[in-house]
Amino acid sequence: MTTPHGTAPMATPAGTGPTTTRHGDTPTTPHRDALITTPVLEARSLSVGHDRHAVLTGLDLGIERGTVTTIVGANGCGKSTLLKAFGRVLKPMAGEVLLDGVPIRREPNRAVARKLAILPQSPVAPSGTSVLDLVMRGRNPHQSWARPWTAEDADVAEQAIAATGLSAVAHRDVASLSGGQRQRAWIALVLAQRADTLLLDEPTTYLDLAHQLEVLRLVRRINRDQGSTVVMVLHDLTLAARYSDRLVVLHDGGVLADGTPDQVLTPDVLATAFGLHARVVPDPVTGAPMVVPEADEHLPASPDSRGTQG
Repeated sequence: MTTPHGTAPMATPAGTGPTTTRHGDTPTTPHRDALITTPVLEARSLSVGHDRHAVLTGLDLGIERGTVTTIVGANGCGKSTLLKAFGRVLKPMAGEVLLDGVPIRREPNRAVARKLAILPQSPVAPSGTSVLDLVMRGRNPHQSWARPWTAEDADVAEQAIAATGLSAVAHRDVASLSGGQRQRAWIALVLAQRADTLLLDEPTTYLDLAHQLEVLRLVRRINRDQGSTVVMVLHDLTLAARYSDRLVVLHDGGVLADGTPDQVLTPDVLATAFGLHARVVPDPVTGAPMVVPEADEHLPASPDSRGTQG
C-alpha cells in the first residue's frame, strides 16, 4: 500500500518571505510569538529531478512554520518533485534540504517520520482495509520492538478519525467510501502520525468540487487548530488562493513568484507560468484573488489565425 513516507514525506522577489494573510472560510492570524525564525523546511541551492535529468536547478525556498504554503505551476514544472525532495523521497542531485535547520539526509528515518508526513498522489489501500486499520498505520513511526502497539496509539488513531469526521464509518472498508471520505481517511492517517509538518501532493485530485472544498476546509482547520505546517500541491488556482497563506509558482526550473495570493496571482505571472490570459478579480465570498480566463474573443490573435485581407 502507499502510506506517508517515513523517509518521509512575488510578485515579490522569489525566495523572500511574505507577510502571512489567510483567505480561508474563517480567516485567522497565526500566533507570531509561537513561531521561530528558522524555516521548518528549507531548500538550499537545490537541484533535483529524475533519471539524471534535473527538473529544478539551484532552487532556494524556505517554508515558514505554522502556515499553509501551496506550490502551483504548469504540468511538468516540478511541483511534485519539490514535494518529494522535501519529504526525502527523492535524493537531491545538488544542494540540500533542511528540516528544522538540520540537513534531512542526516536524520534517522523514524526521526524524520515523527516530524514530517507526506501524502502522495492518489494513494490506494489494500482490499478489505477498514478506516481504523488504515489510520492505525500512521502510528508505525512511533513503534519499535521495545514499544509495540499501545492504548495511547489507539487513542491517537481514534482522535485522528474523529478530527476528520469519520467516526461513524471507522469500521467500514476504505474502498466503500465516497471520494471525499477516502481522502479524509488518508489525511487521518497523516494526523495519526503526529508530525508537525504535512506534505500533501494534490490532495483534491479526482474529487468533484464539493469534495475538494471538504478536503481543503479540513486542511485549513488542521492548520488552524493544531498549528500544523502544511505544504501542498494544487492545480486549481482559485482554491489555492482561498485556502493558502502563501503561493509559490514554479517555472523553468525555479521559483517564478513567491508571496501571498494577492501578490502572486497577477496577469503577468499567469501568462508566463501557464500561458494563460486571464483577469484576476476578488472572490465575492472571501475577497481572495480569483482567476477568470479571458473569453475567446478577447484573446490575442495567434499568428496562424491572422489572414490577409484582400
